[in-house]
Amino acid sequence: TPLLKEKYDITLDLVGMDINDILSQLSGEMQANAEEGTIDFIWINGENFYSAKENGYLWGPFCEYLPNFNDYVDGESADIAYDFGSAVEGYEAPYGKAQMQMWVDSSVIAETPKNPEEFLAFCQAHPGQVTYPQPGDFTGTAFICCLIAGVVGKEEFEKLSMMTDPSEDEVKAIIEPGLEYLRSLNPHLWNQGTTFPADSNTVSTMYADGELILNMGYGAPQDLVDTGQLPESTRSFIFDTGTVGNSNFMAIAANAPHKAAALVAINEVVSPEMQLSIYENLGNISVLDMAKLPESEQPAFFDWLYDLEYVKLGLPRPDLVVYLDVDLETSLERMKHRQEKTGKDVDIHEKDVAYLAACLATGSRAAEHYGWKRVDFKKDGQIRELDEKHEEIFSD
Repeated sequence: TPLLKEKYDITLDLVGMDINDILSQLSGEMQANAEEGTIDFIWINGENFYSAKENGYLWGPFCEYLPNFNDYVDGESADIAYDFGSAVEGYEAPYGKAQMQMWVDSSVIAETPKNPEEFLAFCQAHPGQVTYPQPGDFTGTAFICCLIAGVVGKEEFEKLSMMTDPSEDEVKAIIEPGLEYLRSLNPHLWNQGTTFPADSNTVSTMYADGELILNMGYGAPQDLVDTGQLPESTRSFIFDTGTVGNSNFMAIAANAPHKAAALVAINEVVSPEMQLSIYENLGNISVLDMAKLPESEQPAFFDWLYDLEYVKLGLPRPDLVVYLDVDLETSLERMKHRQEKTGKDVDIHEKDVAYLAACLATGSRAAEHYGWKRVDFKKDGQIRELDEKHEEIFSD
C-alpha cells in the first residue's frame, strides 16, 4: 500500500472479506444496476472465479494491459491459463503460487512417507492418528487430489484440467484407481474414515493437541514455527510423486469505480521486485517465468528458488549437480526425431524456438550461479561418447 502511494499516488484500501460476502455484494450491486460499485479488485480462485465470470461480475479481459504480465509471465502455462479447470481468458491475473505440503514433529516421527503407497503404510502403522479435512474444504479437496494424482500419475491427472465439460464417466475413468486407493485408506484414518473433520482449522487444532501426528496445508509451516505455534522440530515434506500446486489470482469487478488504478496495482504485484517481496513476507511461490526475466534480475530469483526448495520445502540438498550442456540445434534435432518415432507432437513450449533459446541461456546462467559441474554434450561439433562424458563427470 505505501509503495503504490509513493510511486503512483494511489491509495489502496485493503478490506478483509469472505469471498462469499464479496460475491453477494457484487451480485446485489449488479442486480441494482449500480454503474459504480464499491469493490475494485479481488483475490479470487477456482469455483468462485468461474461463478463470478459466468455471471458477468468481472471486468475483462485485462491481462493484455499489464506490461509486467506480458513481459514476465507465461500466460499459456496451464497453471496460469486455467483456474481449477476453468479457462482464465485474461479475466484474472496471478499474484502467487503455493504448493500443498505436509508436516510432522520430527522428534516423534522419524521417517515420512514418500508417495501414496508409503502413506498408506504410514497410516496403517499409526491407526486413527491421521486424517484430512472433509472434502469440500479447500485443503481437504487439495489433499485428496495429491493422493489421487500420485496414484494415477501426473500426466493422467493433468488431463482433467484440460477437459471441456467432461462427463462424470470421463472423469471417473481417470480417477477411479485413486478413488479405490482412498477407500483402502479409510479404515486406517481417524474415526476409521467414516467421518472427517469439518475444516483445516479443526485438523490443525487436533494436530496441536496431539490427537493427530500429521498436518497439511498450502505453503510451509515455518511461520507457525517462528511464532511458537509449532515446535522447532517441525519438518515439512512433499511426496516424490509431487503435490498439488495452486495459483492465486486477482480479478477486477465489472463495476469497479477505479479500473485504471486497479490495473496499476495488479501490474505492480506482478513486478519482479514485488514478487520477491511477496515470497519473503508471505512465502508465496513466484508466478514469473525465469526465462523471461532480465539477466540482471535472475540471480535474486536463483537464490529464491534455492531457499524455496532446500529451506522452505526441506528437500535434500544435492552434493553434486551435473549440467549436460546441449546446444539448441541438437535439442531441436532430437525433438524432431522423438516426434517422428513416437508420433507425439511437441508441446506449446517446445514449438517456441525463441523461448527454448531463452531457457537454454537461463539454464547456463543457473549452472554458473550454483556452481554446477558443466559437461559439454558435443566436442568440436561432434557428439561425445558416453564413456568420455562419464569419465569427465567422475574425474574430480
